[in-house]
Amino acid sequence: MKIPWNIIKFAVLIGLIVFLFGFSAQRNKYRNLTKIEIEFVDENSPFITLNSVNKMLIQNADSVTSIGKETLVLNKIEKRLLKHPMIKNADVFVSIDGVLGAKIAQRKPIARITGSPDFYLDDEGKKMPLSKVFSARVPIVTGTSKTDFVELKELILNINEDEIMMKSIVGLHLEPNGDIKLKMRKHDFTVLFGKPIHMKNKFQKFKAFYKKTKEDSLLSRYKLVNLKYDNQVVATKNLSHGE
Repeated sequence: MKIPWNIIKFAVLIGLIVFLFGFSAQRNKYRNLTKIEIEFVDENSPFITLNSVNKMLIQNADSVTSIGKETLVLNKIEKRLLKHPMIKNADVFVSIDGVLGAKIAQRKPIARITGSPDFYLDDEGKKMPLSKVFSARVPIVTGTSKTDFVELKELILNINEDEIMMKSIVGLHLEPNGDIKLKMRKHDFTVLFGKPIHMKNKFQKFKAFYKKTKEDSLLSRYKLVNLKYDNQVVATKNLSHGE
């Protein structure tokens, strides 16, 4: 049986396309890289320099253009990046035109813990070293306590979600018994928060007290505001202001 000419032409065309695709893919595989593009996908200022990321991407190569695409193992590069203490996540890829790309998500510090040495607490409740490149503007935590970092993390995250509390609090002090004191941005009094429990309720109590005393211009009279008791705020006056 004679095969129709149009079927022969179609088969030849398909074969040609497959050949050209395979040839192009093979040729592309052995091309060298052309450049590196790094993108920090989080909102934080970089805690790590582009040069440091570059070095982790190409390691011992003199330049990116000396690296063949076929020699790259992207999974290994990503694992190498993730070992850096400032990096939370990394997505590495190579484009068709030979660009080695890396999308970097940095860890997010939410507090600075004083110690020897100081370190950050990140939003997952884990220790994070300070950066030589950029200092994060986060509350300072002093003192020692039995309170673990998970509980402290939850308190700070709740503070950050409340606009008034976030703008008011600049530091936290941990007492040995587990109580937490909050340091105010514009005022001399201290807020005795107690244990990091019933946080929303304590926030509401403090904001009601703050609003009332601010309206009456009484804030400067107090040295301690105690939120530990249920349904009430106990405020201690400065002796210099008398009754």
